[in-house]
Amino acid sequence: MIELSGIRKVFNQGRHNEFCALSSIDLTIPAQRITVLKGPSGSGKTTLLTILGLLARPTEGRVKLLGEAVSGLPERFLTEIRRKTFGFVFQQFHLLRGLSALENVILPAYPLGLPRRELLAKGEALLARLRLDQRRNARIEWLSGGEQQRVAICRALINDPQVLIADEPTANLDTRLAKEFLAILESLAEEKRTIVLTSHDPLIVESSLCDRIVSMRDGRIIEIYDRR
Repeated sequence: MIELSGIRKVFNQGRHNEFCALSSIDLTIPAQRITVLKGPSGSGKTTLLTILGLLARPTEGRVKLLGEAVSGLPERFLTEIRRKTFGFVFQQFHLLRGLSALENVILPAYPLGLPRRELLAKGEALLARLRLDQRRNARIEWLSGGEQQRVAICRALINDPQVLIADEPTANLDTRLAKEFLAILESLAEEKRTIVLTSHDPLIVESSLCDRIVSMRDGRIIEIYDRR
């Protein structure tokens, strides 16, 4: 579904502090599978995730989505593709304080121009699915870490994306909440969504739910292990 070829990513190019975060990356992300990018801090997995999700452009190389080259498209086209194709769950969640859980969930859908009543109904259905219907009107700062993560997942799903991107989704969760996330991941996999996440959490990496494990070090892929 997503194909990377010859990817190289350099930060501060041409300056004294130039840094090559990714080098010689060739990778295919299969559709309707769960792919995990793993590696130590600084291995390049988060940078690779941003390129897979079209949040960043490679310095060199090509990104294809559904067989079409997209990495060279103008930003306005990439924005539209991201909005319709991807849902993002960031490590720090990036939820907006002062807004309710429901308001945070529906925010990414506003640009699609759907009637507010329809947006609210979709948002409430997602919150109910993740057992947050009783917290829909609570301000985001009043929620626990686990509740905030579930709100972030609902927000990522509001536009019904084909691809869910998650960066270290269990990094700030205890074991019980990490297992809850795995249960959510299982339900999303049953919907045949394509899921790509970074993690060094053994609960995630060793889970039988994960179809492909991509090991990274020093900005390179050192091993790809397919379970299916």
